[in-house]
Amino acid sequence: MPSLQILSIALLSLYVILIVGSSLFSKKSDSVEGYFLANRSLSFVALAITFIASWWGAGSAIETADHSYQNGISAFWIYGMPVLFSTGLLFVFARAIRKVGSITQPQLLEERYGKAPALMLSVLIFLFMTITAASQIVGIGIFFEKFLHLDYKLSAIIGTAIVLLYSFFGGFKAVVRTDIIQFVFLLSASVLVFGYAYYYSGGVLAIENIAKNKQLTHYFSFSYQLSNNMVYIITFGSAWMIQANVWQRISAARSPQDARKMIGLSFLVYIPLYLMVTFTGMLALGLFDEMPQGGVISGIINNYMPPLLGALIFVGICSAIMSTMDSLINTGAMVLCVDIYKNKFKPNAKQDQLVIIGKLGTIVVTFIALLIGLEIRSILKVSWLAADLLSTGAFVPLILGFIWKRGTTIGAMSSMVFGTVFSLYNLSVALGAKLPLPWEIGTAKHVLVGMLGSALVYFIASCLSKAETAKSALFIAKAALKE
Repeated sequence: MPSLQILSIALLSLYVILIVGSSLFSKKSDSVEGYFLANRSLSFVALAITFIASWWGAGSAIETADHSYQNGISAFWIYGMPVLFSTGLLFVFARAIRKVGSITQPQLLEERYGKAPALMLSVLIFLFMTITAASQIVGIGIFFEKFLHLDYKLSAIIGTAIVLLYSFFGGFKAVVRTDIIQFVFLLSASVLVFGYAYYYSGGVLAIENIAKNKQLTHYFSFSYQLSNNMVYIITFGSAWMIQANVWQRISAARSPQDARKMIGLSFLVYIPLYLMVTFTGMLALGLFDEMPQGGVISGIINNYMPPLLGALIFVGICSAIMSTMDSLINTGAMVLCVDIYKNKFKPNAKQDQLVIIGKLGTIVVTFIALLIGLEIRSILKVSWLAADLLSTGAFVPLILGFIWKRGTTIGAMSSMVFGTVFSLYNLSVALGAKLPLPWEIGTAKHVLVGMLGSALVYFIASCLSKAETAKSALFIAKAALKE
């Protein structure tokens, strides 16, 4: 085995020992709020870092660079623009979400509409978190496979086992602690990879000349394939804006003001981070005649960096993937523990029992995500399937619940059922079912039909059902979005 791979395995092993050890010997949570929200004791800076780390994962570090190499700066639309769109919306809603004070989204939805929509949302969040965690398992499986020359399935299992160990024992505190460490690792790694790509490619001017010689006239066009890229903004942006692990961080803030500061800081940091990854992929056009095996990032590390530095970069990228995966798993387990087990089956469960259920939920979510990740080896495809389900199934009733007093329980439930059936129908066609479909899956028409249909069903069903003015007015006043 080459020295780079040996050093990478050694450094990764040391990193894992430190991370797992810190979780094992840290103070254990004795309540469900402690296990999933760290008792709302974390600063907005710490929460902002864990928020950034939870979204800046495998898709950002690996997929964006690869798409940028192929399509130029317009690849920023795939992950960067949806993140900025959803973070911008969250900045508007952050204080209201924190003022409501719920631990989970279904608790918030139950306060606004009732138990049936809350249970429906619990199922949607569980599916979304589990499927999206699977996309990160795909990311780490592919990265280990290409970089360490291991079998894909073995790679996915090893990466997942590492995350499970520290997430199981430490809960949200462990997630935040490791996210901060992992953010520093990835930031350092990304800057170094960008620096090497810039130096050896000759810089942006050299890439402009290469793109011109290869007749890649679109390479520096931000509006290239705009209609196709808008699909990512609508689907990913809407789904990520209501992503439960992000609302978990907002709920964990000390105050509504801290919640908004956290989102504002994250928005400002995301811009240079995603641009840096995008330009790294573009600069690789001057390093490789064709896409290197294993992707752009792996190619730069293997071909242009000394072994020890390359090994450190490898650990940094691994940590980014794991930081996203641990957030998704922790939130999926929270839904199982709080919204399904406690609220629906054991409302009088003791805190120590709930902590145990939370840990068992962590195992369940991880296991299901691993099974999906072993079968579908595409980060973008898995991410799309998850985002489509949540954006059409939950975005409208969640967001309009803060604004429109006339929205009712029947309206919310009807909208969520429509969105879920719509997404599952499209998923069935994508998996090979011979069903009629008047639009192409993954296009702007597909997304607009789903989102507008969900909104239309919500408005019509709410107007046709009995008004719940007192309950909705109380919730909207409590959230105080317009203050």
